[in-house]
Amino acid sequence: MNKNMKYQLKDFAFTHKINTRFKDLDAFHHVNNATFLSYIEDARMLFFKRWKMNVKEKSLIVASITIDYISQLHHPSKLIIGQKVIRLGTKSFDVLSVIFLDNKPICVSRVTIVCYNFISKQTVPLFKEIKEDFNI
Repeated sequence: MNKNMKYQLKDFAFTHKINTRFKDLDAFHHVNNATFLSYIEDARMLFFKRWKMNVKEKSLIVASITIDYISQLHHPSKLIIGQKVIRLGTKSFDVLSVIFLDNKPICVSRVTIVCYNFISKQTVPLFKEIKEDFNI
């Protein structure tokens, strides 16, 4: 992940719009950095819906999250989050998320997701829906 890379909204087939909320502010009157993760999670849950996961034998769990903050965010703001799969492994994959404000990236995140079966309590090979969706 390179926060100096020139990310553009047009590079993402999946986007999600979200507005900041007053409750997102911290003592310094800007959006708290932990809140960025909740914005990314909201978008990621919608991004994953097309794969029809469930909470038993066909689930996804977060293994790792990295986040680079590029600039402060103030309220009120209208954001667009772009997401795409950028790596496929045998049992895991990475999702790149970029939060845009006025078409400029303000935050870049990489989340590693593992395919998991909660019945057997084991990781499982990458689901075919994810492999088929990789090049969207």
